[in-house]
This record gives sequence, C-alpha cells and structure tokens, in this order.
Amino acid sequence: MNGHELMTTSPRQSKPPETDANHFVLTFENNRYASELFGQFDQNLKLLEQRLQVDARARGNSVVITGDVVATNQARRALDYLYGRLQSGGSVELSDVEGAIRMAVAADDQLSLPTMERKAKLSMTQISTRKKTIAARTPTQDAYIRAMERSELVFGVGPAGTGKTYLAVAYAAQLLERGAVDRIILSRPAVEAGERLGFLPGDMKEKVDPYLRPLYDALYDMMPGDKVERAITAGVIEIAPLAFMRGRTLANAAVILDEAQNTTSMQMKMFLTRLGENGRMIVTGDPSQIDLPRGVKSGLVEALHILQGVEGVSVVRFKDVDVVRHPMVARIVRAYESQNAVQDESEHMDR
Repeated sequence: MNGHELMTTSPRQSKPPETDANHFVLTFENNRYASELFGQFDQNLKLLEQRLQVDARARGNSVVITGDVVATNQARRALDYLYGRLQSGGSVELSDVEGAIRMAVAADDQLSLPTMERKAKLSMTQISTRKKTIAARTPTQDAYIRAMERSELVFGVGPAGTGKTYLAVAYAAQLLERGAVDRIILSRPAVEAGERLGFLPGDMKEKVDPYLRPLYDALYDMMPGDKVERAITAGVIEIAPLAFMRGRTLANAAVILDEAQNTTSMQMKMFLTRLGENGRMIVTGDPSQIDLPRGVKSGLVEALHILQGVEGVSVVRFKDVDVVRHPMVARIVRAYESQNAVQDESEHMDR
C-alpha cells in the first residue's frame, strides 16, 4: 500500500457490523505528494467527506479518517489510488477525486461473493498520450475504454456530459501515437438543431466547423496544438461532415462518428460499411436528443437494434449517474428523463 495505515475499530453492539465506527490514519511518505493529494486548503479531503460522509482531517503528511466501516475503506482505496497516480507522474484534480470516489463505491456495489476482497486497490483503465493521461471516472467509462480496446466497432450511447466523445477522440489519438493506425477520421452529421446551416457565413468548411468544434477541442486536449495543425494539413487527421464519407474505404484508421442520433438509416448504413482493414470505428450519440425531422427514423436507434449480438460489435450505455461534468448536469438529465417518462406514459394511456 502507498500510504502506511494504522487502524482501530470501535464496534457498537447496538448496530450491525457494516455500520460500525471505523478510525484509521494513512501516512504518505512523500510530503509534496501528500500536499497535492489533500488539495489546496484540503479541498480534496473535503470532497471525500461530502461524498462518503466520513471525517477526513490532514495532519502533516497523514490523514485521519473516521466514519462508517464501508465508507472509510472506500476513502482509503480512493486516496491510495490517487497517491499512486501522483507517484507515476500524474496530477490530481477535483474531477480525479470525484472519479476515484465513484470507482471505489462501485467496486463495493459489485461485490457479491464473500470471498471477494474489499481492500483490493482500485484499478481504472487509462488512455495515455504524450500530452495527457485520462483515467476512467465511472464504471461505465471503464467498460467503454475496455470495449474500444477489444472491439472493431463500439457504440457509446447516453446523455451529454458522460465523456463519450472525449474518450473516443482520446483513444483515437492514443492509437495514432502508438502507430496502431495511420490516421484519424472524425465526423458528424451536419444537422441543424433549430438553426439553418445555409445562413451561416463562409465556405463549406467554415459552415461545418461549428458542428465539429467539440472534436477539435478534444484533439487539442490530447495532442500539442502545432502537431494537430500539421496532422490536419497533412490529412493524417481528417475532420469532415458525414456526407463526405460516401464511397470511401477507411482502412488503417480510427474513425469516429459523433452525434450519431442525427443520422438517417441510409447514412448510418453507409458509414458503417466504410470500415476497412485494420480499422476501428466508434459511434457516439444520445437517442434522447434527436434533431431529425419528425417521422424520420434515427440511424443510431435502428443500428443498435439491428446489430445487437453481432460479433465484433460492443454497445456501452451511459446513464445520468455517469455524467462527469458539473453535478447540475446530472440533475438536469434526470429531470428531463422523468418528464419524458411521464409524457410516454400519458401518450400510452391515451391510445
């Protein structure tokens, strides 16, 4: 273990064992890493307290954790993982702490056999490029990264803010840096969400760039800006509307289709059949945010049904609990989903 642990347990006869009070001290050998681990003004420990309902107090390069047995063990595993991240040259932000907490809680939720070890260290899949290393922050993100590693075609489906597009672009950048593919192709359907494409100023590239901006942003996060620009100029990285994919065979490439809920059935079939030798495809979208004209079937929804069980195809479904943006985003997603459920029930009763 990275942190040396001193533990005392004070059982209470009036409560079952899983709610016993737990108290232990974690001591970290490197003072600088310990300071970074605890955060400025101990903000990382405060987040730990808030999420796990424990008491975490820093004392030099040690932290004293008190609370429920399960929660304190979750706190220990999260801190141990984050300290190891610092030791390996990484950094620890509040979002990393949030992710470590989620994974620690999820690990306990998944334990169903008495032989499974609760004190095992956290293990999170990572995507690494020369500029940045990203670790999974939720169990679904973990499953998503693993799916991209083993499958030729991966669907990442779910609400906004869950990291579907960001992780897909990061994985593509990793493949390119490692020489596993020769190029990256990023695409989106240019479907208006209330706006009209024809009224936007500029040539075709300038018209579609706003639709592709999230893909650019993710690329610049994972690779140095000058390298991205050179790769785009050389055609090693191509960012284009979906319509530009017709008639091509995309071999030795990592190909990403974003906002796929706005493809038609014909567009989705056309895109999926572009996959060439040594190619990888990742399709992301949110079926709850379809901007197609009324009555037009979403190619994403249809593909998820048709390709179910097909060898080499993985589908990872994200939920509101996987939202890794501001906590308010998760609450907004849940509110809309609840409203949609009420409307669906009302429409069903009217039939």
